[in-house]
Amino acid sequence: MSKQLLHLVMGGRVLDPQGTEFEDLNAIHIVGIFPDYNAAVDAWRGEAQRTVDDAEMKYVIVHLHRLLEPDLPGA
Repeated sequence: MSKQLLHLVMGGRVLDPQGTEFEDLNAIHIVGIFPDYNAAVDAWRGEAQRTVDDAEMKYVIVHLHRLLEPDLPGA
């Protein structure tokens, strides 16, 4: 079994489509926490494609494992 590298997928309406400053933090959609990057990408892709026609909606992947264990190699 490989090491668990947690990733968070979340999204919401942003102030600028080129940035990541969310308009309303209370309205952020938490898609979920995933055990590896590939699973997170699949979830991100599904949400991003669902909202593709809304330029102000943005979904992102947060590398939680880098925040939880910043001293790990590759983090």
